[in-house]
Parts: sequence; structure tokens; C-alpha cells
Amino acid sequence: MGYIKEKFKVKADELNAEVKDLLKNHGATKIEDVTLAQVYQGMRGITGLVTETSLLDANEGIRFRGYSIPELREALPKAPGGAEPLPEGLFYLMLIGELPGEADVQYISSLLGRRSHVPNHVFDAIEALPISTHPMTMFTVGIMALQTESVFAKAYAEGTNKKDYWSYVYEDTLNLIARLPRIAAYIYRRKYKNGDHIQPNGMLDWAGNFAHMLGYSDEAFRELMRLYMVIHADHEGGNVSAHTTHLVGSALSDPYLAFAAGMNGLAGPLHGLANQEVIKWILQMREELGGGMPTKDEIAAYVRKTLSEGKVVPGYGHAVLRKTDPRFTAQMEFAKAHLPNDELVRIVWMVYETVPPILQELGKVKNPWPNVDAHSGALLVHYGLVEYEFYTVLFGVSRALGVLASLCWDRALGLSLERPKSVTTEWMKLFVNGKVEASAE
Repeated sequence: MGYIKEKFKVKADELNAEVKDLLKNHGATKIEDVTLAQVYQGMRGITGLVTETSLLDANEGIRFRGYSIPELREALPKAPGGAEPLPEGLFYLMLIGELPGEADVQYISSLLGRRSHVPNHVFDAIEALPISTHPMTMFTVGIMALQTESVFAKAYAEGTNKKDYWSYVYEDTLNLIARLPRIAAYIYRRKYKNGDHIQPNGMLDWAGNFAHMLGYSDEAFRELMRLYMVIHADHEGGNVSAHTTHLVGSALSDPYLAFAAGMNGLAGPLHGLANQEVIKWILQMREELGGGMPTKDEIAAYVRKTLSEGKVVPGYGHAVLRKTDPRFTAQMEFAKAHLPNDELVRIVWMVYETVPPILQELGKVKNPWPNVDAHSGALLVHYGLVEYEFYTVLFGVSRALGVLASLCWDRALGLSLERPKSVTTEWMKLFVNGKVEASAE
């Protein structure tokens, strides 16, 4: 069944035993209290999920299986002559919980290459949409069309043992991750390059081949895609795309259905769509300021104008982080190495120096620092990928690594159908006045 799949099964059996022991001995332990405000304000900060693949710390940033992004950039295997980590290595780490060797990464690369064929009816479904359709809509339609290939759905319909669910979810996960770059690149070439499609290159790694199919042969752009796919892959389980994939998967919807749902969440302006909002804001600022390189004073004035109009500065602030996003820092380091004199990148850096102090003046902003979206657009524009509506699709291809690895763990651990309790505002009023008691269910 493949040595990585076998290794995953061993790890899953070990963790299953630990979880059963935890539940047996500590199942009644209370983790935390929940306030009425948290219930109304998006369940913010409530510990209610288990996600094995990554953990987000407000002060340290994201850690994948305990490793920070700087550590991963150093430790994960790289393409020959490359400096950035291969996403296949991060997928292995999230799935198995151990750093991979070169052979592990090469094995996953070849596995994904062999599974990357996309049936023609998927392209037909995308072609049926108007060319004006947003790329994320095309992307989710392509994923849904690909659902006909679900191994899990077929096995479940035939009545497979629930102890084997994980195995079929694993197969779907590998197949889906393998095929997503082909679907995404097809959408890009259809919408922006007159349908001039580029066939896959089986000699390239997963992200390198994605860059190739998009139409970019520059090795530096391939390196950017490797970095981009790594830093966007996961952000623990509470964000919209991860939580939605987990939630829909908990109903035993197959990985295609669950991931498509997650991508519809990613398409929201408060989640993945934010990366296109950043570049729009910067380009609009530069245009209103007369073009060229603005001064810090001009940027500061424009930021204050944006805030005075009741708008936010896109790319700044984060629901959890209370420091500069390490994903922003990784992209800044990439830019310093590959394109330090790019004008748009230099504006991003000037905004970075200007915005936090202004937001701190307001006294209401818990995190005035940039997140991952604040930098990514400028890098993509430098290499010619200027179609910012497509940026969220890039995010989606990357996010598949984390949320689908996590879905494998959901089924391996036999996690239950997610079904939190809800109440009405009338109930809340009665509760705060001591007229009803909270249910233990």
C-alpha cells in the first residue's frame, strides 16, 4: 500500500491509543470557560477543535508539527540547486509528524506525478462557465466535477468498515493534491492566456510543475511557488477554510466535497480573498499619489485617509497573531534575495514601516502588524502574474496540503460528527438573568 501510507497507519494507531487514554482518564476535564461575547463574536478563541498538523501561537506564529517557518526553510529538502523547501516535504511532516528525508520527498513527488491525470469532463465543466467567472468559482466547480473520482465515496457506498475510512480518504487526498495544480493552471491559462494551455512536465516537482503549467519558466518563480505553497499550507484548524473542510468531512462527505466547501470559505473577503485586496489597495494608493515611489509621509497620509473613511488597511492585523506574521517575514527575505530593487516590493516595505505605528495610535488594534497577505501580491506581480483575482486560487492549491492531511487524521482518529449546541438571543437573556441553566450537552 506504499510505505508512507503504512507509516501513517502506525502513527495513527499510536495516537488513537493515546486519545482513548486521554478520554478515559480526563474526559470530564474542563478546558476553559466561554463568555457570551465569544459566542456572539464568531466563537473567537474558544478551544473546540483538535488539529494535529499545525498550531498557531499568538507570539510565535505558526508551527507545523512543532517547527517554525524559519526552521522549515532550513530543514526541509529542497529542489536541486534550490534554496526553498519543497511542499511535498511539508505534507509528509504534517501527515507523519516527522521531518522527511530526500527519498521521502522524491517518493511523494513521483506519487503525485503518477496521480495527476485530470478527466476531460472536469475541463468541460470549467469550460461551461462564462469566461468572466471569478477564478475561485471555476476552481470549486473543477473540484466538484472531479468528485466523480472519489475512492472514499465508492467504498462507503459499498459498505466498507469504518475502521478503513482513513485509507480511502488518504487515497482521495493524494489524488486531489496531485490534480489541483493542473486544474488551477487550466483556469489561469483559459481566463488570462486565451486558452493556450501547457501540458505538465513530469520531470519537475509538484510546485515547479505548477509554475511550468502556469507558463513561468524562470527558476526564481519556481522557487517562489515552492515557498508560497509551504507558507500558505496550513494555519491550525480554526480558520474558515480548515474548519469548513473539517466540518463537512465530519459528516463523512468525501475529501472532494469537504475541500470544495473549504475553498468556498477561502473565497471570502475576510479570508483568502484578502490577498487580492492588498495589491489592489497598494496600486490604488500609488495611482492616487501620482505614480512612482511615494514618500513615507505620503503613505502615512494615505493610510490615515483610508482609516478615516471607515476602511481597513488590507494585509494588516490577524485574528490570533500578535506579532509580524512569520510568513510575511519569509517573503520579505525571499524578496531581499531575489528582487531587492523592485519598486512595488519597496513600497510594501515602506508600508510595513509606516502602518503599525499609526494603528498603534488608535489604541483599539490588538495586532498592528502585517500578515501573510501584505507581501505575496508584490512578489507575484514582479514575475508577471498580475492577475490578482487568481491569487486566492494559488492560496487554495497550497491550503490543500494542510487541510487534507488533517482530514486523513480526522478519519484515522475516528473523530465525531461536529455538532455544537446553539441557543437563541431570548435564551441568552433568560440565562444572564438566572432564569435558565446552561445545558451540559
